Amino acid sequence: MMKTFSSSSGWHRLLGQWLPLLLWMVIIFGVSDRPSGTLPDFGFWDSLVKKSGHFLAYAVLAGLAYRATAETRRPFVWAMVITAIYAGGDEFHQTFVDGRSGSMMDVLIDCAGGATALYLIWRNLTL
Repeated sequence: MMKTFSSSSGWHRLLGQWLPLLLWMVIIFGVSDRPSGTLPDFGFWDSLVKKSGHFLAYAVLAGLAYRATAETRRPFVWAMVITAIYAGGDEFHQTFVDGRSGSMMDVLIDCAGGATALYLIWRNLTL
């Protein structure tokens, strides 16, 4: 049976849970949609800075996904599924952006960031 929200407070709670996640997804999409020529170059540190950005962006995404799904039966699983699917979709999207390409390595880095954040949340909850 589908859960419905008859009161405005229910909608506020729902928006409070999901809106931050959706806004973060929009931010990631916006950065991913930039052609390669418009991205900053960090010289010697370029790869490290950009891969760290992937890791951190998806750590935040996983934390927000956990927050959105915290009241479900398996919030950690759902948060990781959301993170992995969005990471794969984001890399696929980049194949259509001028000068960009999708990378399975980036998906793995994104998932590692998500898994790390979820581990830290789990550890904090179980201590």
